[in-house]
Amino acid sequence: MLALIGTIPYDGFPILSGEISVKNSNILIGEKSFQIKRGFKAMIGAASIVCKELSLFPPTAFTAGDIGLGDGSKRLYEHLRNQLSGIQVSVLTFHYLMPDIFWHDQIIKAIEEMSKKPILIADAGFMYVAKMSGFAPFYDLFTPDIGELAFLADELAPHPFYTRGFICHEENNVPSLISRAYKSENASKFLIVKGENDYICSNGEIIAIIKEPNVETLEPIGGTGDTLTGIVSALVYSGYAIEDAAVMAAIINRLAGELANPSPSTQVSEIISYIPKALSIVLKSLDKKNNEIHVKGN
Repeated sequence: MLALIGTIPYDGFPILSGEISVKNSNILIGEKSFQIKRGFKAMIGAASIVCKELSLFPPTAFTAGDIGLGDGSKRLYEHLRNQLSGIQVSVLTFHYLMPDIFWHDQIIKAIEEMSKKPILIADAGFMYVAKMSGFAPFYDLFTPDIGELAFLADELAPHPFYTRGFICHEENNVPSLISRAYKSENASKFLIVKGENDYICSNGEIIAIIKEPNVETLEPIGGTGDTLTGIVSALVYSGYAIEDAAVMAAIINRLAGELANPSPSTQVSEIISYIPKALSIVLKSLDKKNNEIHVKGN
Protein backbone atom coordinates (compact mmCIF):
# COMPACT_ATOMS: atom_id res chain seq x y z
CA MET A 1 0.00 0.00 0.00
CA LEU A 2 0.99 3.60 -0.66
CA ALA A 3 -0.41 5.56 2.29
CA LEU A 4 -0.64 9.36 2.07
CA ILE A 5 -1.22 11.33 5.25
CA GLY A 6 -2.05 14.98 5.78
CA THR A 7 -4.73 17.49 6.73
CA ILE A 8 -7.13 19.54 4.63
CA PRO A 9 -8.24 23.10 5.52
CA TYR A 10 -11.82 22.39 6.59
CA ASP A 11 -13.06 23.21 10.08
CA GLY A 12 -14.25 20.22 12.06
CA PHE A 13 -13.98 17.74 9.20
CA PRO A 14 -13.77 14.24 10.72
CA ILE A 15 -11.08 11.65 10.12
CA LEU A 16 -11.44 10.16 6.67
CA SER A 17 -9.58 7.29 5.06
CA GLY A 18 -10.02 5.50 1.78
CA GLU A 19 -8.70 4.82 -1.67
CA ILE A 20 -7.91 7.88 -3.78
CA SER A 21 -9.05 8.51 -7.33
CA VAL A 22 -9.23 11.57 -9.57
CA LYS A 23 -12.25 12.57 -11.63
CA ASN A 24 -12.05 15.73 -13.71
CA SER A 25 -10.77 18.40 -11.28
CA ASN A 26 -11.87 16.54 -8.17
CA ILE A 27 -10.29 14.02 -5.85
CA LEU A 28 -12.33 11.19 -4.43
CA ILE A 29 -11.34 9.69 -1.08
CA GLY A 30 -13.66 6.74 -0.94
CA GLU A 31 -16.93 8.39 -1.96
CA LYS A 32 -16.10 11.86 -0.62
CA SER A 33 -15.24 14.44 -3.29
CA PHE A 34 -12.90 17.43 -2.99
CA GLN A 35 -11.77 20.02 -5.49
CA ILE A 36 -8.06 19.71 -6.31
CA LYS A 37 -6.14 22.61 -4.85
CA ARG A 38 -2.66 23.13 -3.48
CA GLY A 39 -1.36 21.30 -0.42
CA PHE A 40 -2.30 17.76 0.54
CA LYS A 41 -5.00 17.53 -2.13
CA ALA A 42 -2.54 18.37 -4.91
CA MET A 43 -0.09 15.80 -3.57
CA ILE A 44 -2.60 12.96 -3.41
CA GLY A 45 -4.08 13.87 -6.78
CA ALA A 46 -0.69 13.60 -8.47
CA ALA A 47 0.11 10.33 -6.69
CA SER A 48 -3.25 8.83 -7.67
CA ILE A 49 -2.80 9.67 -11.36
CA VAL A 50 0.70 8.17 -11.49
CA CYS A 51 -0.52 4.99 -9.78
CA LYS A 52 -3.34 4.68 -12.29
CA GLU A 53 -1.00 5.19 -15.26
CA LEU A 54 1.38 2.53 -13.92
CA SER A 55 -1.49 0.08 -13.23
CA LEU A 56 -0.82 0.06 -9.49
CA PHE A 57 -3.32 -0.32 -6.69
CA PRO A 58 -4.72 3.11 -5.81
CA PRO A 59 -3.08 4.92 -2.91
CA THR A 60 -4.92 5.32 0.37
CA ALA A 61 -5.40 8.66 2.12
CA PHE A 62 -5.65 9.32 5.83
CA THR A 63 -6.85 12.84 6.50
CA ALA A 64 -8.79 15.18 8.78
CA GLY A 65 -9.83 18.81 8.72
CA ASP A 66 -7.57 21.39 10.34
CA ILE A 67 -7.68 25.16 9.74
CA GLY A 68 -4.49 25.76 11.68
CA LEU A 69 -5.70 25.25 15.24
CA GLY A 70 -4.19 21.77 15.51
CA ASP A 71 -7.37 19.96 16.54
CA GLY A 72 -7.66 17.93 13.35
CA SER A 73 -3.96 17.16 13.38
CA LYS A 74 -4.19 15.82 16.93
CA ARG A 75 -7.14 13.57 16.01
CA LEU A 76 -5.23 12.27 13.01
CA TYR A 77 -2.04 11.70 15.01
CA GLU A 78 -3.98 9.70 17.58
CA HIS A 79 -5.79 7.69 14.92
CA LEU A 80 -2.51 6.81 13.22
CA ARG A 81 -0.87 5.85 16.49
CA ASN A 82 -3.64 3.32 17.04
CA GLN A 83 -3.90 2.03 13.47
CA LEU A 84 -0.53 2.13 11.70
CA SER A 85 1.07 -0.91 13.29
CA GLY A 86 -1.67 -3.14 11.89
CA ILE A 87 -1.51 -1.87 8.30
CA GLN A 88 0.66 -3.32 5.53
CA VAL A 89 2.32 -0.26 3.97
CA SER A 90 5.30 -0.21 1.62
CA VAL A 91 5.55 3.58 1.21
CA LEU A 92 4.30 6.09 3.76
CA THR A 93 4.22 9.78 2.79
CA PHE A 94 3.38 12.59 5.19
CA HIS A 95 2.29 16.08 4.24
CA TYR A 96 1.11 18.81 6.62
CA LEU A 97 0.12 18.04 10.17
CA MET A 98 0.56 20.64 12.89
CA PRO A 99 4.13 20.08 14.16
CA ASP A 100 3.90 18.33 17.53
CA ILE A 101 6.97 16.52 18.84
CA PHE A 102 5.08 14.31 21.29
CA TRP A 103 2.65 13.04 18.69
CA HIS A 104 5.33 12.73 16.02
CA ASP A 105 7.27 10.44 18.34
CA GLN A 106 4.14 8.39 18.92
CA ILE A 107 3.93 7.88 15.15
CA ILE A 108 7.57 6.76 15.11
CA LYS A 109 6.74 4.20 17.80
CA ALA A 110 3.83 2.92 15.70
CA ILE A 111 6.11 2.60 12.66
CA GLU A 112 8.66 0.69 14.71
CA GLU A 113 5.89 -1.73 15.69
CA MET A 114 5.07 -2.49 12.04
CA SER A 115 6.15 -5.89 10.72
CA LYS A 116 8.33 -4.14 8.13
CA LYS A 117 9.40 -0.51 8.13
CA PRO A 118 7.97 1.27 5.08
CA ILE A 119 9.88 3.79 2.98
CA LEU A 120 9.21 7.12 4.70
CA ILE A 121 8.73 10.36 2.76
CA ALA A 122 7.94 13.73 4.33
CA ASP A 123 7.02 17.15 3.03
CA ALA A 124 5.77 20.35 4.67
CA GLY A 125 4.87 20.26 8.38
CA PHE A 126 5.85 16.67 8.95
CA MET A 127 9.32 17.37 7.65
CA TYR A 128 9.53 20.22 10.16
CA VAL A 129 8.60 18.07 13.14
CA ALA A 130 10.85 15.22 11.99
CA LYS A 131 13.78 17.63 12.19
CA MET A 132 12.57 19.25 15.43
CA SER A 133 12.31 15.86 17.15
CA GLY A 134 15.77 14.68 16.05
CA PHE A 135 14.39 11.89 13.83
CA ALA A 136 15.30 13.29 10.41
CA PRO A 137 17.78 10.45 9.60
CA PHE A 138 14.97 7.93 10.25
CA TYR A 139 13.31 9.13 7.04
CA ASP A 140 14.22 8.10 3.51
CA LEU A 141 13.23 11.23 1.59
CA PHE A 142 12.44 14.88 2.34
CA THR A 143 11.19 17.28 -0.35
CA PRO A 144 12.03 20.79 0.91
CA ASP A 145 12.05 24.04 -1.00
CA ILE A 146 15.06 26.31 -0.42
CA GLY A 147 13.49 28.09 2.55
CA GLU A 148 12.67 24.78 4.20
CA LEU A 149 16.17 23.53 3.44
CA ALA A 150 17.54 26.56 5.30
CA PHE A 151 15.52 25.47 8.34
CA LEU A 152 16.96 21.95 8.10
CA ALA A 153 20.42 23.48 7.85
CA ASP A 154 19.96 25.60 10.98
CA GLU A 155 20.84 23.26 13.83
CA LEU A 156 19.48 25.73 16.41
CA ALA A 157 16.15 26.72 14.86
CA PRO A 158 13.18 25.06 16.65
CA HIS A 159 10.76 26.13 13.88
CA PRO A 160 11.10 27.53 10.33
CA PHE A 161 9.99 30.94 11.62
CA TYR A 162 13.19 31.11 13.71
CA THR A 163 15.68 30.20 10.99
CA ARG A 164 18.59 32.53 11.53
CA GLY A 165 18.95 35.29 8.96
CA PHE A 166 22.57 34.65 8.07
CA ILE A 167 21.61 31.21 6.72
CA CYS A 168 20.87 32.44 3.23
CA HIS A 169 17.81 31.20 1.27
CA GLU A 170 19.37 31.72 -2.15
CA GLU A 171 19.76 29.35 -5.08
CA ASN A 172 23.54 29.73 -5.18
CA ASN A 173 23.72 28.75 -1.51
CA VAL A 174 21.93 25.40 -1.92
CA PRO A 175 25.05 23.16 -1.89
CA SER A 176 26.28 24.65 1.38
CA LEU A 177 22.81 24.36 2.95
CA ILE A 178 22.66 20.70 1.95
CA SER A 179 26.08 20.08 3.45
CA ARG A 180 25.13 21.84 6.66
CA ALA A 181 21.82 19.96 7.01
CA TYR A 182 23.57 16.59 6.73
CA LYS A 183 26.43 17.61 9.01
CA SER A 184 23.96 18.42 11.79
CA GLU A 185 21.98 15.19 11.07
CA ASN A 186 18.87 17.16 10.18
CA ALA A 187 18.25 15.60 6.77
CA SER A 188 16.80 12.35 5.49
CA LYS A 189 18.82 9.81 3.50
CA PHE A 190 17.72 11.45 0.24
CA LEU A 191 16.54 14.95 -0.59
CA ILE A 192 14.75 16.63 -3.45
CA VAL A 193 15.38 20.36 -3.02
CA LYS A 194 12.70 22.13 -5.04
CA GLY A 195 13.43 25.43 -6.75
CA GLU A 196 14.51 27.07 -9.99
CA ASN A 197 16.79 24.04 -10.19
CA ASP A 198 15.84 20.80 -8.45
CA TYR A 199 18.71 19.20 -6.52
CA ILE A 200 18.66 15.45 -5.92
CA CYS A 201 20.85 14.42 -2.98
CA SER A 202 21.98 11.14 -1.48
CA ASN A 203 23.51 11.21 2.00
CA GLY A 204 24.80 14.73 1.49
CA GLU A 205 26.04 14.29 -2.07
CA ILE A 206 24.31 16.09 -4.95
CA ILE A 207 23.76 13.35 -7.53
CA ALA A 208 21.66 15.28 -10.07
CA ILE A 209 20.53 18.82 -10.81
CA ILE A 210 17.36 19.11 -12.88
CA LYS A 211 17.22 22.42 -14.74
CA GLU A 212 14.87 21.81 -17.65
CA PRO A 213 12.24 22.41 -18.73
CA ASN A 214 12.49 25.81 -17.06
CA VAL A 215 9.00 27.34 -17.03
CA GLU A 216 9.14 30.69 -15.25
CA THR A 217 5.37 31.12 -15.16
CA LEU A 218 5.10 28.13 -12.82
CA GLU A 219 6.73 30.11 -9.99
CA PRO A 220 3.55 31.88 -8.74
CA ILE A 221 1.35 28.78 -9.11
CA GLY A 222 0.75 27.15 -5.74
CA GLY A 223 0.88 23.38 -5.45
CA THR A 224 3.63 22.39 -7.88
CA GLY A 225 5.91 21.37 -5.02
CA ASP A 226 3.08 19.23 -3.63
CA THR A 227 2.62 17.47 -6.97
CA LEU A 228 6.33 16.63 -7.05
CA THR A 229 6.04 14.88 -3.69
CA GLY A 230 3.01 12.94 -4.92
CA ILE A 231 4.74 11.87 -8.13
CA VAL A 232 7.89 10.66 -6.40
CA SER A 233 5.84 8.76 -3.80
CA ALA A 234 4.02 6.84 -6.52
CA LEU A 235 7.23 6.11 -8.44
CA VAL A 236 8.92 4.74 -5.31
CA TYR A 237 5.79 2.68 -4.62
CA SER A 238 6.06 1.26 -8.15
CA GLY A 239 9.52 -0.10 -7.37
CA TYR A 240 11.97 2.53 -8.59
CA ALA A 241 14.99 3.19 -6.39
CA ILE A 242 14.54 6.43 -4.49
CA GLU A 243 17.30 8.28 -6.35
CA ASP A 244 15.89 7.25 -9.76
CA ALA A 245 12.34 8.07 -8.72
CA ALA A 246 13.50 11.49 -7.52
CA VAL A 247 15.13 12.37 -10.84
CA MET A 248 12.16 11.08 -12.83
CA ALA A 249 9.65 12.92 -10.63
CA ALA A 250 11.47 16.23 -10.99
CA ILE A 251 11.46 15.93 -14.78
CA ILE A 252 7.84 14.73 -14.96
CA ASN A 253 6.68 17.60 -12.77
CA ARG A 254 8.47 20.16 -14.93
CA LEU A 255 7.21 18.60 -18.16
CA ALA A 256 3.61 18.60 -16.91
CA GLY A 257 3.99 22.28 -16.15
CA GLU A 258 5.41 22.99 -19.58
CA LEU A 259 2.69 20.98 -21.34
CA ALA A 260 0.02 22.96 -19.49
CA ASN A 261 1.31 26.15 -21.15
CA PRO A 262 0.61 27.98 -17.89
CA SER A 263 -0.17 31.59 -17.12
CA PRO A 264 -0.17 33.08 -13.59
CA SER A 265 -3.89 32.25 -13.39
CA THR A 266 -3.37 28.54 -14.12
CA GLN A 267 -4.59 26.21 -11.37
CA VAL A 268 -2.59 23.22 -10.16
CA SER A 269 -5.45 20.92 -11.23
CA GLU A 270 -4.71 21.88 -14.85
CA ILE A 271 -1.05 20.91 -14.43
CA ILE A 272 -1.99 17.61 -12.81
CA SER A 273 -4.06 16.71 -15.86
CA TYR A 274 -0.84 16.69 -17.94
CA ILE A 275 1.01 14.27 -15.66
CA PRO A 276 0.05 11.18 -17.72
CA LYS A 277 1.58 12.65 -20.88
CA ALA A 278 4.69 13.82 -19.02
CA LEU A 279 5.07 10.40 -17.41
CA SER A 280 4.80 8.72 -20.80
CA ILE A 281 7.51 10.97 -22.25
CA VAL A 282 9.91 10.23 -19.40
CA LEU A 283 9.27 6.47 -19.48
CA LYS A 284 9.99 6.42 -23.22
CA SER A 285 13.28 8.24 -22.57
CA LEU A 286 14.57 5.43 -20.37
CA ASP A 287 17.40 3.47 -21.91
CA LYS A 288 15.87 0.06 -22.58
CA LYS A 289 19.24 -1.62 -22.21
CA ASN A 290 20.37 -0.38 -18.82
CA ASN A 291 17.30 1.55 -17.57
CA GLU A 292 19.32 4.74 -17.15
CA ILE A 293 17.55 8.06 -17.17
CA HIS A 294 18.70 10.60 -19.74
CA VAL A 295 18.52 13.82 -17.72
CA LYS A 296 18.44 16.94 -19.83
CA GLY A 297 20.10 19.83 -18.03
CA ASN A 298 22.10 17.79 -15.49
